[in-house]
Parts: sequence; structure tokens; C-alpha cells
Amino acid sequence: MADMEGLAQAIISGDAKSAVELTQQAIEEGVGPQTVLNEGLVAGMGVIGKRFKANEVYIPEVLISARAMKSAMEVLEPKLAAAGVEPISKALIGTVQGDLHDIGKNLVIMMLKGNGFEVIDAGVDVSPEAFVEKAKDSGVKLIGLSALLTTTMPAMEKTVKTLKEAGVDAKMMVGGAPVTQAYADKISADGYAPDAASAVDLARELAGL
Repeated sequence: MADMEGLAQAIISGDAKSAVELTQQAIEEGVGPQTVLNEGLVAGMGVIGKRFKANEVYIPEVLISARAMKSAMEVLEPKLAAAGVEPISKALIGTVQGDLHDIGKNLVIMMLKGNGFEVIDAGVDVSPEAFVEKAKDSGVKLIGLSALLTTTMPAMEKTVKTLKEAGVDAKMMVGGAPVTQAYADKISADGYAPDAASAVDLARELAGL
């Protein structure tokens, strides 16, 4: 019998090998890919998200869990696509111009993917114009901007302004170590998340889910 609890536990403990094996086993036993995603991967990552918010685990543990989830998702994604499972929403996430940090961005991307979002990774050091181009090409409804340095925060403001001026119809969320709710309000972003777990809640809210 497919062990969804065991799969969730493999994600929580960051055991990529077991996560992949249990995902494959569940698929072979005919468990629906959506069930594997929700009851195994998302359930496990949800626990890690709650623990992270409560300061019971830290970034390294979250990254290890995210890697385990990524490995399992590589097995599961073709099955989800074949089963016609539509993503719940589509997001574009990137680190703003002048900033090369990607740990926070990658974490948010993994958490969003695990929660059923289709995510386009714009990468790091992304110019406002590149954000506009990618947003228009992909038709996303949600854009996430990350900045890890106080010196790159003005680039975040410029990106939000450029996206709005270009007529991009998407909700914009911001995050990163120096970013605050007050700053998000100042630059007219639609939302701010202090950490990756909160970013998922915010993304769902902004996407109207």
C-alpha cells in the first residue's frame, strides 16, 4: 500500500532517495499523481514551512527538504502533466537587478511548485525591462521580486514601477532580508512575505485561491 505518510516524512527529513522511491512506488500502485503531490509532497513541505515559521528549523533544513521534494517532483511532474492536472496559477519569480542572491528565491520557487503553482524562474540580476518582457511573454498573474541587499532595494522599486507603467496586469509580491511591509507599501507592491512559507500563503491570497 502506497505510504503517503512515509513520503511526507521523507520530505520533512530531507531524504531524497526515499522520497523518490516512495513516489515511484505510489505511481506504480496506481495512486493518482495529484494525491501523491498533495498528501505526500505538499503535506511534508507544509510541516517544514510551519516549523520554519516557528523557528524550529532553519534555512539549511528547509533547503534539504526542498531538494528532496525537487527530486520527487521530477518523477511526478510528467505524470501530473499526463493526467491533465492544471497548475492552480502561474508565477514569475526573480532577484532584482544588481543582486546575485538566489537561495531565498529558489526556496520560494520550490515551495510554490510544491503547492501546485507553475513557476517561471527569471534568475538573478534581472533588469526591470527583462521582468516586463518575461511577464508579457508568459501572461503570469503573479510576480515575485527578491532583494537581499539594501543597495538593490531601489531596483525593486524601479521594477515595480516599470511593470506597472508597461501595463503588466499581475499582482506583485516582494521579499528578502532587508525588505519590510512598510517598504512594500511605499513602492506600491501588492504584498510582502517575510519567509518562503509565508510567501506561499501570500501567493495563494493574491492569486485569489
